[in-house]
Amino acid sequence: MNILETLAELSALDGPSGFEGPVARRAAELLAPFADEVSIDTMGSVIVVKRCGATGAKRLMLDAHIDEIGLIVTGATSDGFLRFAKLGGVNAKTLPASEIKIITEPPTYGVIDVLPPHILSAEETEKAIQLDDMTIDIGAKDAVDALGRVPIGTAAVAYASPRRMGENCLIGKAFDDRASLVAILRALELLGDTRLDVDLFIVAGTQEEVGTRGAKTAAFAVAPDWAIVVDVDFTESPDSKPGSARKFGEGAVISVGPNMNRPLTDKVISVAKAGEIPYQISVEAGGDSGTNARVIQVTGAGVATALLGIPLKNMHSPVEIVCEADIEAAARLICETVKLVGGGANACDA
Repeated sequence: MNILETLAELSALDGPSGFEGPVARRAAELLAPFADEVSIDTMGSVIVVKRCGATGAKRLMLDAHIDEIGLIVTGATSDGFLRFAKLGGVNAKTLPASEIKIITEPPTYGVIDVLPPHILSAEETEKAIQLDDMTIDIGAKDAVDALGRVPIGTAAVAYASPRRMGENCLIGKAFDDRASLVAILRALELLGDTRLDVDLFIVAGTQEEVGTRGAKTAAFAVAPDWAIVVDVDFTESPDSKPGSARKFGEGAVISVGPNMNRPLTDKVISVAKAGEIPYQISVEAGGDSGTNARVIQVTGAGVATALLGIPLKNMHSPVEIVCEADIEAAARLICETVKLVGGGANACDA
């Protein structure tokens, strides 16, 4: 598979939290060649199964979420500007003057209005605009016109087309967390016909950005013995605090902390070392990594969970950036870890 082309295709689909249908359907299509069973559950999450054929086989789950941050229309002003609320962790500072795609049929396009600097006071120039003060301009003449085109409750996303940056990077929206789904797809390709002694479940979960909801119900249904959660991770930038983020282009991220099972995590690290797979360590000191790992780990009687990451620039923006080499490193690490865990009853006694 072509990693960046597949990611660009998934990025171009619109699927904010609670509205992931188009992404889920395409994810199911992409995963189907690797699976014996494909289903979409009540929460809209895709769950596929690759069975080993053994009775009572243990279960290994791979997880990546497919939703993205977005907006939802809540009303309109008398002069036809749409009011909205956020879906997930939208950074209000990135919104003014942004182009917006509203998910109607056909799509409606708009712009989050912004006052020109010529008419702002010095105090207003320095003040950060609040989300409640923003509206979307769709060219409507009044509230009736605006809501006739875009009903209350309609979701919206940033209008951003994926594009290359240099030879090995991609810019776009929703790489959080569709880059991780691409890494899992690539790992399945690398696995090929490798015989496993576990049933392998892959979950493309919904509603992570509003509370890891899809992963919670999917993990309950799957009841895995082990889980590998794949998500994006922060990268260093000129203004980031030293040690607060990972390095871009230097491999997959392996998280360490209370939210991760230590024996399984140690095995992931040993796999990276043995396979000379580029990796870096992220310390998650609290009990909540901010990923699906937080709910999967405590599902049922508990799930031995590892957390892998893909370095990402400009997280939760329309201009997220990923490096193909980091996705490939994550895919190789997933593949080799699956081989280890799935290699026999005692291969990974986590």
